[in-house]
Amino acid sequence: MQAVARYAVIGNPVAHSKSPEIHAQFAAQFGHLMQYERLLAPLDGFAPAVRQFMLEGGLGANVTVPFKLEAYKMATTLTERARLAGAVNTLSFNASDVAGNAAAKNAGNIAGDNTDGVGLVRDLVNNAGVSLRGKRILLLGAGGAARGVLLPLFSEQPASLVIANRTASRAVELVAAFSAVPAAQGRLTAASFDALAGHFDVVINATSASLDAEVPPIPTALLGRGTLAYDMMYGPHDTPFLELARRQGAEVRDGLGMLVEQAAESFQIWRGVRPDTAQVYAALRLQISGQGSA
Repeated sequence: MQAVARYAVIGNPVAHSKSPEIHAQFAAQFGHLMQYERLLAPLDGFAPAVRQFMLEGGLGANVTVPFKLEAYKMATTLTERARLAGAVNTLSFNASDVAGNAAAKNAGNIAGDNTDGVGLVRDLVNNAGVSLRGKRILLLGAGGAARGVLLPLFSEQPASLVIANRTASRAVELVAAFSAVPAAQGRLTAASFDALAGHFDVVINATSASLDAEVPPIPTALLGRGTLAYDMMYGPHDTPFLELARRQGAEVRDGLGMLVEQAAESFQIWRGVRPDTAQVYAALRLQISGQGSA
């Protein structure tokens, strides 16, 4: 009898996560016998929770807030995009070590990756049909969410990318961290919110402002016709950032597609095949829209 392959999303909180529904639909596309669960880890107990899941036969896990930095530290091997991001959202465990001796289990053999940036780029390029090549991109925020998408964004060869943050020094630090990346050289600059000016083809909100129903304090003139405003957050209605952008005449898109696409990248890492995302996205959008009208 075929064994059930176990995976999980680990976070705190985690009950809201859509990942189990997404991965169940992915597994169904290929007839994979797979169990994907929500795992609530104590705020001070992420590593023990991961170890226990490994001992129980878990093969991999997605990591959500607030544990992406801890997952980065716990991983024994990192992809380049995870290393540059300084955060991990996808863990893969070596099954032979999980079933092996205690020393191997303690050693971990945990591979860390970050699929957030790939998810963002695929949603923009493949789903929204927006070419980023030669475009001017503005990235709002200089935290982990912003850091995680920089390398995949530069793989699309934009003309320029400006990182803007309320505290300009954090944006400057992030630019410095990516200064050695060839694709970023001569294209990456930093600014404070109030110093922003000019036209951008794509404005990406990677701040946490939408969680507090707020808008990053940027000049509203940046959001207008000819600009795509993208918010990494999603919900049944426009975020305040997208509401503002829509009023200014910009095109808008939320982060639901990014969620589905980053999950598809994780699924491919674990299972070796890439699922179709269109129907999964459509079903999830319908579900979320229904929640908003309830």
